[in-house]
Amino acid sequence: MNKEALEKATEVARYAAGQAAGGIRSYYMNKDNVTEVKSDNSPVTIADKEAEKTIIRIIKEAYPDHDFFGEEYGRDGEDSDYLWLIDPIDGTKSFIRGYPFFSTQIALMYKGELVLGVSHAPLMDEQAYAFKGGGAFLNGESLHIQNKWVEHSSCVSTGNIQSLIKDKWSQLGQLLLKFSKIRGYGDFYHYHLLAGGKIDLLIESDVNILDIAALTVIVREAGGVISDLSGQNIRLDTTDVVAGNQKTHAMAMDYLS
Repeated sequence: MNKEALEKATEVARYAAGQAAGGIRSYYMNKDNVTEVKSDNSPVTIADKEAEKTIIRIIKEAYPDHDFFGEEYGRDGEDSDYLWLIDPIDGTKSFIRGYPFFSTQIALMYKGELVLGVSHAPLMDEQAYAFKGGGAFLNGESLHIQNKWVEHSSCVSTGNIQSLIKDKWSQLGQLLLKFSKIRGYGDFYHYHLLAGGKIDLLIESDVNILDIAALTVIVREAGGVISDLSGQNIRLDTTDVVAGNQKTHAMAMDYLS
C-alpha cells in the first residue's frame, strides 16, 4: 500500500472508532448493559456488539472487498490481501466494573503485515493512531519513544503476566529490579505512555492479536521496538509482548527470551 492509500484508510478507521465511541460512552454512563459469558469465559456486553457492528459497517462502506476479524463476530472473508482486526472494547471487564481504562482497537494487516492502527479510549478522549511510514500521533500531536535511559526515573509497566510468572518468575523479578518504578497500567494505556516517552518498557504474556495489533503499529511508528517474548515479530497467533526502546527491549530479551 502506498502512503496515500494508508493515510486514507487510517482516516476511515479513525472515523469508525470515533463513531463507535458515542455508543460506548452512552452504555457506560447509563450502566445499561446486558452481559453474557462467551465460550472462553470472557464477558461480552451489548456495547461490545453494537460498537463492532458500527465499525465494520463504516469500514465496509469504504472497503467492501476487504476481510474482517472481530472480537465478537469472528472472521468474515478469507480471500483478500487486506484484513481488518477489530476489538470494539479492549478491556470489557474494566468497562463492566466502571473502570475507565478500556479502548477500541482497529488495525489493518496487508499481506500479513500490520500497516495501520487506531487506539481510541472513549472515556479518556485519547485517540492514538499511526500507519507505516507516517509516524505516530495522539490527538494530533506526534508521539516519540524516550530513547534516553535515565535509571533513577526509569519505569516499567506490566499487563497480564500470569503465564510469564509461572515459568519465569525469577527472571522477571531480576528485570524489574533494573527500573526505578514498577507500574501496572495494562491494556491500551501503557502502550500510549510508551509511545509518548512517559515509560520505558512494557511486558505482557496473556494477550491476543486483537488486543495489540493497532498498538504494535503505534509503538513502531513512534520509534519503539516491539516483539513477542522470543523476539519474533507480532503475528496473528502472538500471545505475549515486550515493547520498549532499543536498550530496554534488548535488556528484557536478555532476561526473558
